[in-house]
Amino acid sequence: MLTPDAAHYEQQYLDLMRLIWTQGDERVDRTGVGTRSILGATMRFSLADDAVPLLTTKRVFWKAAAREMLWFLSGDTNIRELVRQGVHIWTDWPLDAYRRATGETIDRDAFEARIIEDDDFAARWGELGPVYGAQWVNWPRYEPVGDGLYRRAAQGHNQIADLVEGIRTNPGSRRLLFTGWNVAEVARMALPPCHMTYQFQVASGRLNGLLFQRSCDLGLGFAFNIFGLSMITRMLAQQCDLAPGEVVWQGGDVHLYLNHAALVEEQISRTPAGAPLLKINRRPPSIFDYRIEDFEVLDYAPQAHIAAPVAV
Repeated sequence: MLTPDAAHYEQQYLDLMRLIWTQGDERVDRTGVGTRSILGATMRFSLADDAVPLLTTKRVFWKAAAREMLWFLSGDTNIRELVRQGVHIWTDWPLDAYRRATGETIDRDAFEARIIEDDDFAARWGELGPVYGAQWVNWPRYEPVGDGLYRRAAQGHNQIADLVEGIRTNPGSRRLLFTGWNVAEVARMALPPCHMTYQFQVASGRLNGLLFQRSCDLGLGFAFNIFGLSMITRMLAQQCDLAPGEVVWQGGDVHLYLNHAALVEEQISRTPAGAPLLKINRRPPSIFDYRIEDFEVLDYAPQAHIAAPVAV
């Protein structure tokens, strides 16, 4: 386990990146790009006094991560609303499926334009299957119809609503969690859940959050994942009249892609600095009523963005 011994919270991330790049097992992965990988890593970050563990050694487009989290909580599984907001992080998977199915060499901008403009096209090619949001707020339930038969209920199980109620009414519970890993539906998802299980703990009036991530692209994905964990922990704390405590990130297969050499070498050469803050400027009626305008990041002065390709 990596511990935050260094003065800056981000040093543990850079140490993990260096460890994987120099000592990780080199392997062929699903994408065919290849990775260096280890199994099992832990990092901890404080959320006290509005702290947020945004990476400072490169720019993180936190609003895209925030919009994605709000999209998850809406239960939506179509990229249309994301691309309307200028968020492209889920486009590569349906775009790749469309290219393979049709043979058309359409670029991302043209594909997204059709998603926005054409209802039928969006319904056919923008749908990702029962990914995160579907499982978080509409996990399938089945009801008996007689003779030992069951049918899918019109309304599924809302794990997030139950979590809020559990934190409020049973704060000592060890069952304050939600998951996106629905074994029966994984095969229908464009991408099985990477950040798959979130668990929470109330301790001395503070809410702590933990994420288990089965697969983590440390170079690109982690920055969004840790922001998302911090964001939802803060939202839950606000809704349940608790102070934010700390977030704990646990990675299963933690890897760096071999075609990210330039990103890795540049980032581990940089020195982290600064202490950004995440402000929530409004308390809406429920966990499902937050808007992007409710979130503000202050004192964030990162070093330059480092571009790298996404492996699909």
